[in-house]
Amino acid sequence: MSTPPQSPQQPEQPSGAPAQPSAYPYPHPQSPAAGGPMGFPPAAPATQTGPQSIYAQPTLVGHPVQPQPGNPYAQPGPYPVVGPPPAGSGGGAGRAVLWAVVGALAASAAWAAGVFLAGSGADADLRGYTAPVNLCTSTDYSSFKGEYTAEDSAPTHNGIKDEALDEGLCNISLKKSGSSYSDAYLYTQLDLHKKTDPGPEFTAAWKNYGDSHKGYDVESVTGIGDEAYLVSEDTTSGSKSGSVYATLAVRDGWVTYTMSYSAYYTSYDTDTDPPTLAEVSGYLKNDTRATLRELRG
Repeated sequence: MSTPPQSPQQPEQPSGAPAQPSAYPYPHPQSPAAGGPMGFPPAAPATQTGPQSIYAQPTLVGHPVQPQPGNPYAQPGPYPVVGPPPAGSGGGAGRAVLWAVVGALAASAAWAAGVFLAGSGADADLRGYTAPVNLCTSTDYSSFKGEYTAEDSAPTHNGIKDEALDEGLCNISLKKSGSSYSDAYLYTQLDLHKKTDPGPEFTAAWKNYGDSHKGYDVESVTGIGDEAYLVSEDTTSGSKSGSVYATLAVRDGWVTYTMSYSAYYTSYDTDTDPPTLAEVSGYLKNDTRATLRELRG
């Protein structure tokens, strides 16, 4: 793997020379205005070891500014630094400024909490679905078992659990009685989108699948979830060679589910009576409905 080119080193500047422009595209924190806030004299500059931290807090009366770790991406805080009260004020103005700062910080904290809760996935429309540890145990493929009577004793599965997405995957080998090898394959995938609505991208990807994958037919299916699409390709042309592929993709709220069937036939294949595409399409619709009922509890 090639190494990205390194930025050229800046020559060492003599003492007292002006600083060179930063390599970062973000502006440096702005310098404080000549006058302090609310007409107060400007605060004495605080010694810092690096650029102003993005988390810098206003300085309260009697509390010195502490140096913050350097952060090249730091931006000016939303509140100005509060300086000491004018001499002879008796502390009243200082207390007023202090309470103003406390109120501003409380408002800021409330805003941050609101943003956190809004992005926590609490509004995700999951419709009561849950992602099982093993999706294969929750995948109903009874319709296919009528054609493929040999049970797959070790279907493979995996998945992820994350605050943004729960996902389950399952691969099942389909064999007819007497077959030594798999005659077809069934693949299922469940995704619980907990942070973002998958609707627009789901529609764009599956509704237009035929545009990005030539040779495939796309059929809109009603009565399953909020929207569903059957994508298929049949290259057998009535012969005993070629392939049959079909996927039923469903979106129900923020939950997406796909069930895919694939089979490839040759003149050496022991399966002399494979199911037609129309039969496979019917199996997918029946078994997807049953699986979604199971997943929804």
